[in-house]
Amino acid sequence: MRYYVIMTAYNEADFIEKTLLSVVKQSFLPKKLVVVDDHSSDITASIVEKFAKQFPWIELVRHLSTQEHLPGAKVIQAFQKGLSTLDADYDFIVKIDADLIFPTHYFETIRNVFESNSKIGMAGGFAYIQKEDRWVLEQLTDQDHIRGAFKAYRKSCFEAIGGLKTSMGWDTVDELLARYYGFDVVTIPSLQVKHLKPTGARYDKKSRLLQGESFYKLGYGSILSGIASMKLAIRKNKISLFIDYMEGYWKAKINKETMLVSPEQAKFVRNFRWNKIKQKIVGYFDVLSGSKNISDDSNISISISCYIVVRNEEDIYSKITEINYLCLCYDKIYFETKYQSIIEKIFK
Repeated sequence: MRYYVIMTAYNEADFIEKTLLSVVKQSFLPKKLVVVDDHSSDITASIVEKFAKQFPWIELVRHLSTQEHLPGAKVIQAFQKGLSTLDADYDFIVKIDADLIFPTHYFETIRNVFESNSKIGMAGGFAYIQKEDRWVLEQLTDQDHIRGAFKAYRKSCFEAIGGLKTSMGWDTVDELLARYYGFDVVTIPSLQVKHLKPTGARYDKKSRLLQGESFYKLGYGSILSGIASMKLAIRKNKISLFIDYMEGYWKAKINKETMLVSPEQAKFVRNFRWNKIKQKIVGYFDVLSGSKNISDDSNISISISCYIVVRNEEDIYSKITEINYLCLCYDKIYFETKYQSIIEKIFK
């Protein structure tokens, strides 16, 4: 299989060299890596040029966009710039950020996943952030969601969803539309990507309003938007963010902002989201009642998380998070035998 990688970079001089090194050391190299320097004011472009001289398949593209950091819009505009320089002779395409370190087998594993099943439209690993001297799972999303920092798309899926949307929420609507068109979205626990700069480090009030606006544009409706806002605020350990997210939602609704999905797709999105919520609730109570074993199905991963949080077993939860114990892959949960005793103690 042939693949292209598009890396977007804005003032990433502190990190991009490490990212480029991890790409050139891959066991399965891309046909081309296009690095889009998105109007950086530091030496990001110079670092890329140094690598391009050594590796002919690396190309620097300059994009003169606004200096303002707009989540979603800015990065996808840069991605589109890179995409415009490529032909259609590829089997899958990857969008990555410039503050990551990939394991050497990352893209080889992605290729193997795509080759294993033609229904798989998107694939990716998990983001890990450094806490003191340890790398721990960055817990910002459900574990069946691929982070926007490193998304791989099968060509037919990428074309079916119409490429990437220039809007906050692009990295959610892509997966929802992929499922709408009959593709599977796969997360791969063994692919642990080091995220050198925590997500949302630059996000301000305007960014939070855009996040709420994206819930409207995705067709969530007020109740689902409220649930999503509260969930995100809790994961960021700042409940007050809920107000900003919902303010953004209601402003978008009042102003009748342009949707990212059609009415039919919005209905699919709502049904998909409600079904996920129902599955988590059912799985949670099944575990509490003892009617279901934790290894029975993939929905229990979130149930375990909820149960541990409710019981304030924060120390155990952090240990499990560190080893990526709760993770989804091919709709199954894989548990490491050496940690089984921890789970057994929790549910005694």
